[in-house]
Amino acid sequence: MSDILLFDIGNSRLKWACVGANHDPSERHKKIWDYSGAIDLKLLDSKEHRAELAHYIKSTIPKPVVIGICCVAAESYYELLQELFGDWQGIPTLRIFGNSEYPQLRTQYQNTQTLGADRWAAIIAARQLSRDNSLVICAGTATTIDFLGSNGVHHGGWIIPGVSLMRNSLLDHTARLDVPRDGIQGHGIGLSTPSAIDEGCLLAHAGAILSALEFAKQKNQAVSRIWIDGGHADTLLARLSEMNIKAEKISGLVLRGLWAWVKTKNELAPN
Repeated sequence: MSDILLFDIGNSRLKWACVGANHDPSERHKKIWDYSGAIDLKLLDSKEHRAELAHYIKSTIPKPVVIGICCVAAESYYELLQELFGDWQGIPTLRIFGNSEYPQLRTQYQNTQTLGADRWAAIIAARQLSRDNSLVICAGTATTIDFLGSNGVHHGGWIIPGVSLMRNSLLDHTARLDVPRDGIQGHGIGLSTPSAIDEGCLLAHAGAILSALEFAKQKNQAVSRIWIDGGHADTLLARLSEMNIKAEKISGLVLRGLWAWVKTKNELAPN
């Protein structure tokens, strides 16, 4: 029975998934979700689209016993999402934050309230997937790289503009770089202005990941696992593969970590 409904409210997309209590967040098969979907976040601004989404979810997904939410977008989107299910009375709604506690996991962030809830959820997911020294990469609007030790310590991380954001920011602030795409592929170096921009953005990301790996090595905690998710995950995976760096894509990394956290909180809740 599908009884846990999860929402990841990101900067660009709203993603959701429903999963049964008989599954475990450490499972890695592709059919982990009983139901899942995603829409452009801006659609929540439309009353008509909100009504359509609420109708779709309620008519498709069995009534859950608990709802989990991770939100890094404006607070208004969290409130809009809650309004969609106002008639589901009595269902606990649990929201994860960057300072939410999780067993055997802690962060060295100086102010945990400023740690993104999505990053923390992804870190929890990585902990479920392995006990190795890991990099946790979410390649979305922004690209976040977090360093998780095998002992369950989150050592901190790095945030850079995402691949598209980096490219668009460059084009928005220059006069002569916004030239039509010509289909020329750079294969590591730009052979035209558009491919030079694309290759430069990928080089910046690859360099950041290499620096993160070197940082962990210098700390005598060499990384053996790289988990990656997000809209640009496939692009970065391809580049890392060309560099002989092994990484694994885990779709719904934030949702998986949110799920693990919700299960812990729900199990602790009184009957």
